[in-house]
Amino acid sequence: MTHDTWGRVRSELLQSVGKDAFKNWIEPLEFGEISDGVARFFVPTSFMGTWVSRNFGDEILRTLGRNDMDVHRLDFCVKSGGAAVETPEADRAAPAEAPADETMVAPDAPGRDDIDLPGAPLDVRFTFETFVVGKPNELAHAAARRVAEGGSVTFNPLFLYGGVGLGKTHLMHAIAWDLQRRNPRAKVVYLSAEQFMYRFVQALRFKDMIGFKELFRSVDVLMVDDVQFIAGKDSTQDEFFHTFNALVDQNKQIIISADRAPGEIDGLEERIKSRLQWGLVVDLHPTDYELRLGILQQKVEAQRSMYPDLKIADGVLEFLAHRISTNVRVLEGALTRLFAFASLVGREVTLDLAQDCLADILRASDRKVTIDEIIRKVADHYNLRMTDLLSTRRTRTIARPRQVAMFLAKTLTSKSLPEIGRRFGGRDHTTVIHAVRKIEELRAVDNQIDEDVELLRRMLEA
Repeated sequence: MTHDTWGRVRSELLQSVGKDAFKNWIEPLEFGEISDGVARFFVPTSFMGTWVSRNFGDEILRTLGRNDMDVHRLDFCVKSGGAAVETPEADRAAPAEAPADETMVAPDAPGRDDIDLPGAPLDVRFTFETFVVGKPNELAHAAARRVAEGGSVTFNPLFLYGGVGLGKTHLMHAIAWDLQRRNPRAKVVYLSAEQFMYRFVQALRFKDMIGFKELFRSVDVLMVDDVQFIAGKDSTQDEFFHTFNALVDQNKQIIISADRAPGEIDGLEERIKSRLQWGLVVDLHPTDYELRLGILQQKVEAQRSMYPDLKIADGVLEFLAHRISTNVRVLEGALTRLFAFASLVGREVTLDLAQDCLADILRASDRKVTIDEIIRKVADHYNLRMTDLLSTRRTRTIARPRQVAMFLAKTLTSKSLPEIGRRFGGRDHTTVIHAVRKIEELRAVDNQIDEDVELLRRMLEA
């Protein structure tokens, strides 16, 4: 196969696997040769070779066949010191029994042959340059920037938490890209907690715990995404705890993300919760209107090359930023769908087109929060009965949660002050006004109240 033929095959693969998958997995492949029906490719890491073989191998073979190439097998080799080192096939033996509390997961994750390369691939789109900064995420962004500068460890670990689609993974990838750009020799490892657990189980399976420990304790920067996944998995938590301590003792940087603050992750050992709170814990708050609008504007600019002739009527982006408020991924996906639809039908992106094309997303985003839901969530959060919040009791342990519930009712529903007062045991509207003002004042000076309100708001809007 000539390199021109490989160029045609690449073009077809771009269409069949999609732009993102092509960019991450196919584009880095370097064609070597075809010999005796075996096509050889060079890859940057054995992890990539294994992943491409398992996830795109059949598609590559089919595409080669369509281009009259007699190929029945693919080989992926890693260049090491100028020489090609073949990536061995994953061991197919039946797995040894894992500890009772662990579950074998990620069936298409790499096998033992690539355990020397533990990191997951980074998304080229997730850099600091593409991260839109606003009030809800400015502290997290500033902390991530500081860590990415390298040098002495300022806070360890950096713990980022927040709901789905608020930018945790984006910031972690951005830190990794920046660290590697500043110091290409630094050993920066990014992976999910699920992948950490999988590799731990694999090390047990192959009786290679010494290698596992040496591997994860020799990194310069360890980044673990979605750490809540290891909650309840005792053996993995134990190994994570010792890895964490070993790296901290060596003054190596650790960056962790989760969907909740460390103290709120059920099933996580207290000693791990304590370690995770050693450094800087930063909450990525739900996006506000200005931030969502900025994200949409940036995405429009990023897609100009793909849709150069597409026109967007005034008010469309503002409409989407207002209506789709809970999840940035949904927001970005809505814009992508809208652009693709408008391009296919050859129409301008208008407000009417947006409402027709995105009807299902807009309906899902219209979920109304009720006062009953608020009362129930607040009662659960503070371990009270719903009747306590509606009662006349004025003890602090009940009065403060009641004020929080009234504040949320005012900010998350369209009910009037008298309606809210009546729902809270027939209280006057002036009581609601007092509660709202009190919580607003407390949020400015009491971090616990502020965190309670934000957590409850996220749960109610989810």
